[in-house]
Amino acid sequence: MTALDRLARVRQGLGAALAGFAGVLLVIMTLLVLFQVFTRYVLGSPAAFTEELVRYALIWTSMVSAAYAFLHRKHMSLVVLLDRFGPAVRRALVLGSDVLVLAFAVIVLVIGGAMLAWSASADYSALLGIPRGLVYAIGPVAGLAIAFAQVLNIWEDLLREVTIETEGTD
Repeated sequence: MTALDRLARVRQGLGAALAGFAGVLLVIMTLLVLFQVFTRYVLGSPAAFTEELVRYALIWTSMVSAAYAFLHRKHMSLVVLLDRFGPAVRRALVLGSDVLVLAFAVIVLVIGGAMLAWSASADYSALLGIPRGLVYAIGPVAGLAIAFAQVLNIWEDLLREVTIETEGTD
């Protein structure tokens, strides 16, 4: 088994875990919104906790989905510079970009997110009564997933030239 095969297997496993977790969160959000609509229009007394819980689930879904996007190189990127240079410069730009995203994930999301979650652990949400630190814990969790994805991307950058997929524009 080559290094690229191992890389593909790890990427596939992490991608399946992230997509599965985001999918479960989307199903939970859908059920909560349906429950809120039911209680509001059928029972005449809306369930207040669902709005806050859906908001937190949306935050978690977006962070997990961002990690998935970085893992599969589906995040937004400007390829204006990449199109103007040869393969060696393109490779260096992609590698540099991946290193910058790794640094951002570690410094801002993992370290900063852990500090935020820790500082908010004594603050409780209004309706659910759970520590806000628990809600903010997705920052370092997603940061670790993005950092791991970027390590895989950098490894891939070093093993072969990576093509950045672009979609047609109007």
